[in-house]
Amino acid sequence: RAAYQERDERLAGMTDESVDVFYSCKLCQSYAPTHVCVISPEKLGLCGAYNWLDGKAASEINPLGGNEPILKGQCLDPVKGEWQGVTEYIYQKSNKTISKVSMYSIMDSPSTSCGCFECILAVIPETNGLMIVNRGYSGMTPCGMKFAVLAGSVGGGNQTPGFMGVGRLYLTSKKFVSAEDGLKRLVWMTKELKEALSDKINKRCIEIGSTDLFDKIADETVTTDAQELVAYLQKVKHPALDMPPLM
Repeated sequence: RAAYQERDERLAGMTDESVDVFYSCKLCQSYAPTHVCVISPEKLGLCGAYNWLDGKAASEINPLGGNEPILKGQCLDPVKGEWQGVTEYIYQKSNKTISKVSMYSIMDSPSTSCGCFECILAVIPETNGLMIVNRGYSGMTPCGMKFAVLAGSVGGGNQTPGFMGVGRLYLTSKKFVSAEDGLKRLVWMTKELKEALSDKINKRCIEIGSTDLFDKIADETVTTDAQELVAYLQKVKHPALDMPPLM
């Protein structure tokens, strides 16, 4: 844990704009042949095990392995996170199946998912916001599906707007679904995940000027029903209710 903490701290000062190269991870293509993780300084692999430094080290140790450098190339859309080099790489390495990926969006060409994601992000239309559920939580969620059912729809290399597999530390990134206004969209998360990341999420809330946002995010002890969640969000005046429509 100490080694991983040191690794994460080393990466904390880096941004996606500060590098010309991202790294791929194709280790899950044995069962998700169209899936490719694109790992940047501000977006770790969805399994949570690989960040940009890990991808760099693995690529240098074994150039023929599952991690390869991706030259970003021309930036096509800085808001959604699209680069020409990344787009071309994804198309070739996904067996010419995925033609476009937006690194920072869950609605427009989101990243594909394999099956070993730590968490699943999903839109809750009634709330105009997002929920996140972690692996290991077996209860119901406000989107009407448990983790196992969500995983069956999101995994397998699928690109499903409104749903995305992510690593849990992605929640604390400045690029967390930034195309859809980021952390202010988060309306529900599991209690276990909320407690585990409380310090990091509170720090991000302060950075974005929403010091009370953390307390406004519901968990399963509040409700797992979408309509009840809407009532709760109205009561606490969650910012997602007044943001531009997701859909």
